[in-house]
Amino acid sequence: MVVPAALIQSLQTTTGFQQETFEAVHESGEQVVSIRLNPSKEFDTAHLPIDENVNWCEYGRYLKIRPIFTFDPFLHAGAYYVQEASSMFLWQVILQTVPEPAGKKVLDLCAAPGGKSTLLSSYFKEGLVVANEVIKNRANILVENCSKWGDGHLWVTNNNPSHFQAIPEFFDVLMVDAPCSGSGLFRKDPSAVEEWSESNVTLCSQRQQRILADALPCLAENGVLIYSTCSYSREEDEAICDWLLEEMEMESFPIAIEENWGIVTTSSAAHAAFCYRFYPDQVKGEGFFIACFHKKKGESVTKSKYKNLSMTSKLQVQQLQSAIQLSENLSFFDQNEAIRAIETRWLQELSILASHLYIKKAGIEMASMKGKDIVPAHELALSTWFRGGFPLVELDLENALSYLRRKEFSAKGPKGWSLMCFGGLPIGWAKLLPNRINNYYPAEWRILKE
Repeated sequence: MVVPAALIQSLQTTTGFQQETFEAVHESGEQVVSIRLNPSKEFDTAHLPIDENVNWCEYGRYLKIRPIFTFDPFLHAGAYYVQEASSMFLWQVILQTVPEPAGKKVLDLCAAPGGKSTLLSSYFKEGLVVANEVIKNRANILVENCSKWGDGHLWVTNNNPSHFQAIPEFFDVLMVDAPCSGSGLFRKDPSAVEEWSESNVTLCSQRQQRILADALPCLAENGVLIYSTCSYSREEDEAICDWLLEEMEMESFPIAIEENWGIVTTSSAAHAAFCYRFYPDQVKGEGFFIACFHKKKGESVTKSKYKNLSMTSKLQVQQLQSAIQLSENLSFFDQNEAIRAIETRWLQELSILASHLYIKKAGIEMASMKGKDIVPAHELALSTWFRGGFPLVELDLENALSYLRRKEFSAKGPKGWSLMCFGGLPIGWAKLLPNRINNYYPAEWRILKE
């Protein structure tokens, strides 16, 4: 794969750029494969060809080869996420900038497909993470990946960045992994080369400024902004950092890195913002850029609107709790004929967000009621809040894959609702009847590949 000459030319004076090795690594066709483990879901990793740990993220692992992840039920159970190693550096950034994560409210603004959102969710266990995606079909993928991760404090919205101006000073941390020209992904995705152009770099730079300007009002005073791209172009990287310091009253924040990590520390031309570049010939990962800021000045806060939530009746809550063992300190509300649960401490936040934003997923969908019968929801099956109440049925690999294809499969257990498991982790519901098994795996998530 040949890197565009215009990109090579533009990088000649960029800190850390080494043309010969940069071009060689792109021509090699070498692929780096990495995953990030879910700390809430323990499983046997023996079947994965794990090579070594990712230096800057305690749950990151490199693999020796790329397996066919689609055929691993543990992936569908949310036991791990296939994520590019360079972007896992976000873990190191939040570790250093938000050392006390409890109670923090976090917005991942451009979140699909969910790699950074699930990482943030694992770090901010005692916080609230809102993962937003503006494009509707990408928001559906985001919901799927966040649901599989299983954390009830990881919510999903589907809004334009400008919509968040309605909730000024709401978030303590704002993650903007901005849409970019994609040059950092050339090795991983050679088709990105055909879409790259200097004019597209300029357009992306303008869009990045617009996204940041729209979203920054929702970040609290002294809040943390993390800005990243998968681009090598200074117009999308260091120049944006200068613009943030000059126009948006932000303060640059340094991140300590180990010398043997291979990450290049650089600074913006006008205001010397602390910036970090990942070149694939120098790190075990793809091209990436990240920088961190504190917001110096807050916005004028108007009184927030509240939306009255449709709380679940006491009788239905009692029915639910008599059938399902759950975490404590949950509140229940109704949405689209289903009962959902969130941690009681976030009720006010949900009320505020619901009055201004389109929420696709808040908390965990528990069940729906059919008369006196409880129909458990798929989100509940994958949730870390589920504590029991239904029989667990362990499937072997062949039957687990048949289940995930939404085809007929074999299972032995008591009649009625049961939770299908693989390797000790739940993968979804089935109803065992005298002469058949009803498969309730979501049709839109099923494995299509044979």
